[in-house]
Amino acid sequence: MKSSDDDTAFAGTIPQLYDRYMVPLIFEPYAADIASRVAQLQPEQVLELAAGTGAVTRHLARLLPPAVPIIATDLNQPMLDEAAAVGTDRAVTWRQADAQELPFPDGTFDVVVCQFGAMFFPDRAKAYAEARRVLRPGGRFLFNVWDRIAENEFADVVTGALRMRFPSYPPQFLARIPHGYHDPAVIRQDLADGGFAGAPELATVSARSVAESARIPAFAYCQGTPLRSELEARDASRLAEVTELAANAIAERFGTGRVDGKIQAHIVSIRR
Repeated sequence: MKSSDDDTAFAGTIPQLYDRYMVPLIFEPYAADIASRVAQLQPEQVLELAAGTGAVTRHLARLLPPAVPIIATDLNQPMLDEAAAVGTDRAVTWRQADAQELPFPDGTFDVVVCQFGAMFFPDRAKAYAEARRVLRPGGRFLFNVWDRIAENEFADVVTGALRMRFPSYPPQFLARIPHGYHDPAVIRQDLADGGFAGAPELATVSARSVAESARIPAFAYCQGTPLRSELEARDASRLAEVTELAANAIAERFGTGRVDGKIQAHIVSIRR
């Protein structure tokens, strides 16, 4: 599934809300996981694609020696601005860049890493070809993508609640983009189309998404992601009402106090 402009619209207050709510809710455990995998490779120079607000970057900055350069890129400058404002334990280079047209010479990096960004690439084979191009021979490309929405409980419940509220034109951002690129066969084919000759290593990793109340994941998804653009396109004046609807659906399934839901993702690693 290809993304539209609305699907990649991380603008306005979304970067701040994304980092405050979405990162601890679902991204942090996978950021720690993929950064640890990068560190085990003992790289000499690292490029991060789709760095967002810097969840993985912060872990890389802590785990990698100060002498290892980290260049963190994203298509959306507002996301990088938020990442730079939050900061890292040591210096990294923040740079606006399109993953499909990387502004780096061939064979520059020995690791290219991407956290939950591949789903947003309009042409994944082209982005993978660019990752391969900037890798040194023998270098590694590591990325993760969410598994199907049914394996990610809060996102599934929110989507179901919104489908009932807008039955004729349901907001499908979460199912369409974040959870729309989960088929290992499709991922393997896209990598092959991008020029990677070997077979990727793929691991499926489950974790838990925990929040102090049902309102936190509802607010995070409805107002801290591009799902907000879909909701506002239907009726911007009812964003708070729809967020409350999502919160009630989560509370109905997981309880009115602290909520705990399953999340699941695929981690992909392939050698150039």
